[in-house]
Amino acid sequence: MNTTHSSSSSGGSGIGSGPLGYGNTPTCYFVMIGTKDNPIYEAEFVSVNTARASSGVAAIPDAKKEEFRHLNQFIAHSALDMIEDIQWSTNQMYLKSIDKFNERFISAYLTAGNIKLLLLHDAKSEDAIRNFFNDCYELYIKTLLNPFYEPNTIINSPAFDTKVRLSAKRYL
Repeated sequence: MNTTHSSSSSGGSGIGSGPLGYGNTPTCYFVMIGTKDNPIYEAEFVSVNTARASSGVAAIPDAKKEEFRHLNQFIAHSALDMIEDIQWSTNQMYLKSIDKFNERFISAYLTAGNIKLLLLHDAKSEDAIRNFFNDCYELYIKTLLNPFYEPNTIINSPAFDTKVRLSAKRYL
């Protein structure tokens, strides 16, 4: 059920800091989507496994970073329709790679509470991505247990962000 979107623009997102690119520097864009299709957490990581091969990439101007950020958000949100189609035909939480945009894959994980975890990535490593999603889901469950967290709102916790980034560094 993978489809390929065609687009003449190419770029990466600028959520995090540091040199980011789209194609030259391998990046992963991770977003958690709430039950009302609102983003509750988003982050970008430079992939450790393939970053060694692309050292020395020039920094991207801030205007381009913002454009790439919006492109990644658009790609991730366009995959929501695919998730809604697939979720009724499977009982799996990890939906694997559900879509493709240029040379980037979109993998998805659907929680029991209908929170969608999406990862826009370059390399296809199913086991590593599954483990990353499982860690993020566990972190989200722990966040839900916090009495000060209102479900379906943006997660602002620096501890949550740090743990997600450590998990990304470990698996992606």
